[in-house]
Amino acid sequence: QVQLVESGGGLVQPGGSLRLSCAASGSIISIYTMGWYRQGPGKQRDLVAEITSVGRTNYADSVKGRFTISRGNAKNTVYLQMNSLKPEDTAVYYCNYEPAIGLHYWGQGTQVTVSS
Repeated sequence: QVQLVESGGGLVQPGGSLRLSCAASGSIISIYTMGWYRQGPGKQRDLVAEITSVGRTNYADSVKGRFTISRGNAKNTVYLQMNSLKPEDTAVYYCNYEPAIGLHYWGQGTQVTVSS
């Protein structure tokens, strides 16, 4: 089993920044993908950004140039630096651990609200 614990959400004004953190524990293997998804009110859960165990990254078009995903020195941690936040970034953000294609473990979610 894998447990994911997220932190760092909150309320921020448009143009502001937030940093999300996620720590994974349990049965972590050496080859995996970790990332962040988000789900806005009445919307489906969509990929925001992901990073593989060898450091390859992938971003949704809507966040390219504004968000940066990175891993901590402990390879089981992942961060999402979010800059130039917009109201449309408002959502619950979920950390995801994917040890194999189609196998997903999820965190509990953290709320990000961008509003003046």
